Amino acid sequence: MSTLIHALHEIARRVPDRGISIFDRRGSKAERRTYAQLRDAALDRAARLAACDIKPGERLLICLPTSWELLELYLGAICRGALPVLVAPPGALGGAAAHAQKIAALVELLTPKALVCDESTKRELAEFGQAATADRARTCAELFSVAPAMNTHAPASGDLAFLQLTSGSTGRQRAVMITHSSLLHNTRAIGTLTTCKPDDEAQVVSWLPLNHDMGLVGCFMFALTHGLELTLLRPETFLARPTAWLKQFRSDTACKSPAPNFAYQLCIDRVENADLAALNLSRWEVALTGAEMIRPETCADFASKFSACGFDPKNFVPSYGMAEATLAVSGDISRRGVRTRRVNGEGEYREVVSTGKPLLDIEVKISSPSAPGTFLAAGEVGEIWVKGASVFSGYYNDKEATSEALTSDGYLRTGDLGFLHDGELYITGRIKDLLIIHGHNLMPHELEWIAEAASGGGGAERCGAFSVPKGSEGEQAVLVVEVADKNAEQLAGLGREIRSLIGRTLGLPLADLAFVKRGHIPKTTSGKVQRRELKRRYLEGKIERL
Repeated sequence: MSTLIHALHEIARRVPDRGISIFDRRGSKAERRTYAQLRDAALDRAARLAACDIKPGERLLICLPTSWELLELYLGAICRGALPVLVAPPGALGGAAAHAQKIAALVELLTPKALVCDESTKRELAEFGQAATADRARTCAELFSVAPAMNTHAPASGDLAFLQLTSGSTGRQRAVMITHSSLLHNTRAIGTLTTCKPDDEAQVVSWLPLNHDMGLVGCFMFALTHGLELTLLRPETFLARPTAWLKQFRSDTACKSPAPNFAYQLCIDRVENADLAALNLSRWEVALTGAEMIRPETCADFASKFSACGFDPKNFVPSYGMAEATLAVSGDISRRGVRTRRVNGEGEYREVVSTGKPLLDIEVKISSPSAPGTFLAAGEVGEIWVKGASVFSGYYNDKEATSEALTSDGYLRTGDLGFLHDGELYITGRIKDLLIIHGHNLMPHELEWIAEAASGGGGAERCGAFSVPKGSEGEQAVLVVEVADKNAEQLAGLGREIRSLIGRTLGLPLADLAFVKRGHIPKTTSGKVQRRELKRRYLEGKIERL
């Protein structure tokens, strides 16, 4: 199989009865279709896109919830040779005004032939001053009301398949260019990570948004190219009722499902003990965790709570990846559960998780941040560089960012910090998030985790740390903490506790500690704190303090 289109035809022929189930918003009813039915629908959509004069290479910005409309249109665009780009639907990126502004910025960057969304999103764009973007918007009904035309597009393996948006955790979103060959290479890599072969009797379960690389490549594309049964829930269903995700694991089939750290924490906090008896997690053989810093205490607490449901902590599979590598870079296939090592550095909160060895033929090296291209010895912390067939072709319409990310000899400069030990990769943070306070290097999550523990939320309270210049005193640390409604006395006590813990643990005084309501810290589509955006708001006085 040299392209995704070849893979779609092959899977529809080889396992015609396998397919995908998509649950409604309530998570109560599912509609199932086979891969053969999905293939036929995608080819029909490709023909109708051709009739709408959408040509190969033109961008198609898609803003739809997890649905059959989304899957059919996405695959149809690829079959047509257009470049689909998925963006989060309303409600996933904060307020309506911010969502409209983000879509408008993406339209300016990508100049798509069309923005495909529903009527409510079109109204939202017009309401919040994005009339030009609203004029470009089309619904699926409008696009597919035309009679199909001939579609003769036949891509090569090196042709672009789609554009994947970065998470935007360290700045504005960029569109990553992914070829058919890179995609298929990475889904094979995920197969080795999950010990899954094509046509295995296995089920993939996901609530992850399809506009995020872990949901799109790690679940949908992986299941499709391997011919596995796939169950999809909407993200909002999981966030409202985490048990909806856990109830999809079957006792008669090996199950594989990924999630960021916060999802496991949400299950710990929100799944009632009374609901445990209805869960059977004994066949959840691959519980992938990644997309954000992996907290060993979260994994331990999850395993402790759900052991009564048959969950085995050895089935946790820590992994590392990013959109610029299509998705997966490394993963722990040892089946020894979560393992940690202490970083060579200061502070007590430097225990980091092994994300396993590089997958397939992917190469990982650690470069000196101060002398790029000088590779460090095992155990030394530096910037993670990645090389291999999964690495992207560059950022669409951004040559400067591409040249910064890709070296002349083909390495991807990830911007992430980590080290290698016994061939395994450990992630310690991001270069651009690094706090340098009085000559000491600290990662923001070191402060954030202490504050979250102090709040009694065990990770339920979101925090964001960054540094700001303070005259002759140099850079100083600032911490913003989301809390539930508390009175002034409670906040004062919590503030004293957080300052005391950070002072004792890291020897670090906080220049400022700001409490805000839940939901007021900006996050990416995958739940990562946007620390740059948070810092910008802070410096501009736009933090709404409690």
